Amino acid sequence: MHYPTIPPIDKQAAKQAQARQNRLTKPPGSLGRLEEISIQLAGMKAYPMPEVSRKAVIVMAADHGVALEGVSAFPVEVTKQMVLNFLHGGAAINVLARQAGAATHIVDIGVASDFDPSLPGLWRRKIAHGTRNMAKEPAMTRVQAEQALACGMEVLAEIAEKGLDVIATGDMGIGNTTSSAAIVAVMAGLPVDKVTGRGTGLDDAGLLRKIQVIEQAIAVNQPDPNDPMDVLCKVGGLEIAGLAGVMIAAAARRIPVAVDGFISTAAAMIGVGLVPDVRHYLFGAHRSVEIGHQVMHKHLGLTPLLNLNLRLGEGTGAVLAFHLLEAACRLLREMATFDEAGVSDKAG
Repeated sequence: MHYPTIPPIDKQAAKQAQARQNRLTKPPGSLGRLEEISIQLAGMKAYPMPEVSRKAVIVMAADHGVALEGVSAFPVEVTKQMVLNFLHGGAAINVLARQAGAATHIVDIGVASDFDPSLPGLWRRKIAHGTRNMAKEPAMTRVQAEQALACGMEVLAEIAEKGLDVIATGDMGIGNTTSSAAIVAVMAGLPVDKVTGRGTGLDDAGLLRKIQVIEQAIAVNQPDPNDPMDVLCKVGGLEIAGLAGVMIAAAARRIPVAVDGFISTAAAMIGVGLVPDVRHYLFGAHRSVEIGHQVMHKHLGLTPLLNLNLRLGEGTGAVLAFHLLEAACRLLREMATFDEAGVSDKAG
């Protein structure tokens, strides 16, 4: 499969942003990570005064065959029901996207049931009616995985054509924390019980069952930790592949990505595994309560911006991070320098 070239970070633009930060009316470094974010954005966008006013979130929805193994506290039907909720504007992601002034794009990349053809607002990109049960066989074929990656790249490209400064990634799919835990266990080389959490709220017995199912899936499929495509095909999800494609296509266009929680970060591991330079265009939006999330951030070299004990997915944490990215840009652009304000700089 052909992937686009990722442009290098523009060090000159980052240097110019750093120089301006040092001239703004404040002690150098006193705005902490907000300064760092503005400098990172300048480098990503190859522009010393970056803006992130045109914002969007892409929520990829798909089902997982492994849900048949009882790894979620919710039934499979919830994936479709929540997609309808998104389309009617009633979910958490809708509320937070409205607050952030971000457009919401809902993509059916692999929901197990079909939607009314007259239903407006849905990106219809279904590759399969969910993945197969990874506890017994590979989750998808290589062709399906490549189609899902291509779908993510195409959706991002279509949105970017209309104007886009920053993108957030979101997910919906009952069973997808199981798939994500399998991905991080394989790619980080850690025991399953060290990276597997309660997902939608499993009790102790449910968590034990989930761990056993993931261990079985890895034993049955033997995914190669050095081959991200093999990992994706064997224990991944269609929405995870799609989000990896979104990230690759965004990085190719110098569009920063606010990566949401456990599922989105599993997608980032796949995306960066396939195209390593994608990592330079990612922000870890938040650290979720899923125990494997910290491992993922360490693997990717990301320091999350927020820690709010979130575990919802949908892109909620990523859209919340938009406020920080925008604040960082506005401070850089709108604050006065010492010269402009007529304020005395520090002595010496």
